[in-house]
Amino acid sequence: MARTHDSQAGGQEQDTEHDHEHDELQECIEECLNCHIACTTTAQYSLAQGGQHADADHVGLLLDCAEICQTSANFMLRGSPYHPITCLACAEVCRGCEEACRAFGDDEQMRLCADACASCAESCERMAETDEEEEDEDA
Repeated sequence: MARTHDSQAGGQEQDTEHDHEHDELQECIEECLNCHIACTTTAQYSLAQGGQHADADHVGLLLDCAEICQTSANFMLRGSPYHPITCLACAEVCRGCEEACRAFGDDEQMRLCADACASCAESCERMAETDEEEEDEDA
């Protein structure tokens, strides 16, 4: 069955929108995995540094952040319909971890971790917002 020019244009718009959503999803997965790595390695670094770096609450937050990032990436990789929920939680934990890492000032490892957390939080916030917009359109 042949499509008319109008239906082809509409189909191309849908394809472009789908590609954009796929790109955002892939970017968010990558940001989550990068943050997982950054927080895990920073937890190891913190324990090795000792002192304030090795504070149980700080290391716990780094590990919490690493874990929620891994979980969020897994939900997206599986195409779970619940991934916006994990993305929202991930963004919140990442913001807390970013703040904690920035409190260490000039420490390069902490700065790198904070930057990874910030990027992940921004990406996860977009993913959670995208889902809210889709729900609003469905209503």
